[in-house]
Amino acid sequence: MTKLGLYLAQKSVNKAEVARKTGLTKARMNELTLNERSHLRAEELCLIAQAIDIQPCELLEALYGKLKLQRKN
Repeated sequence: MTKLGLYLAQKSVNKAEVARKTGLTKARMNELTLNERSHLRAEELCLIAQAIDIQPCELLEALYGKLKLQRKN
């Protein structure tokens, strides 16, 4: 399961409802929530955030807030 999938599961979000609200297909929602190799596009993140009634930056922080720059010596 992806970070998005875990986030939506923790919030008890219905993926089919999100797909309906966003215009994303159910297949794309399944890919984004189950396939680690899938890439979440910015416009998809924004639509999903709107569909679950949160700010896009909140979803972005929840999914990618732990990323850090690599330091070069």
